[in-house]
Amino acid sequence: MIRVGLAGWGDHDELYPIGMKSTSKLGRYHEHFATVECDSTFYAVPSQQVVHKWVEQTPPNFHFIVKAYQGMTGHRKMDSAFTSNIHMFDTFKQAIAPMVETNKLACVLFQYPPWFKCERKHVDILRRTRAWMGEIPIALEFRHQSWFRGDMREKTLEFMREENWIHSVCDEPQAGEGSIPAIIEGTHANMTMVRMHGRHTAGWVNEASSDNWREVRYLYNYNADELKEWVGHVRQLEQHSKHVIVIFNNNSGGHAAGNAKQFMQLLGQQATPMAPRQISLFD
Repeated sequence: MIRVGLAGWGDHDELYPIGMKSTSKLGRYHEHFATVECDSTFYAVPSQQVVHKWVEQTPPNFHFIVKAYQGMTGHRKMDSAFTSNIHMFDTFKQAIAPMVETNKLACVLFQYPPWFKCERKHVDILRRTRAWMGEIPIALEFRHQSWFRGDMREKTLEFMREENWIHSVCDEPQAGEGSIPAIIEGTHANMTMVRMHGRHTAGWVNEASSDNWREVRYLYNYNADELKEWVGHVRQLEQHSKHVIVIFNNNSGGHAAGNAKQFMQLLGQQATPMAPRQISLFD
């Protein structure tokens, strides 16, 4: 089964009537897509009450992909609010418990930073992370080519299979060591993730040096041929895993929702029309 969704639900204005409150958007989002990637959890661990509200606003067949908190992936040092790494992981798991209890959690996505290279100490971190997360399904996305360079490619994939990691397959600019190739191979029988980051090389390379990198990093509009190519890739991944979830993250220019709907149509899935929008003299 193939599901298509977006990264976040608040920034896709074309899905909602003009003036809709941000607190109401998730309730409308599910009319368009049955899956969403929740990225706000990367910046702060939400309260269980907030997560419970998200669960209540979505139908029974809706699924969340939740990004792991940045302290859990090494993007930042452990917050003083936590007494240990285990405390941090336990707090995060308690927060997302409403999703687990209602079977609405697809997985937790661990996206590691560019400096997380293929080294023994990092392999040990992955093993500890798998153990700390228990039975919760977790997906793995690297940002350093060393994991897939040469014979490390098959070793990394085999490690992911052995440790029960879901592979997050990425379409992204190929711009040096901070990029990973699109490896069309699943590592988990139940699920494979696909994240469509776009192919804006300049925005990808200049992340650290540009003040407006968020506005350009994912600035990309997939054309029909590129989407058709990925239909083939996703069909191939469907042979490896029961579920394939495709997330469009190319929203710096507001293209994610439109591309996701195009992709659904290419898959033969019904795509709900965009929300009607009032025309302004200044549009």
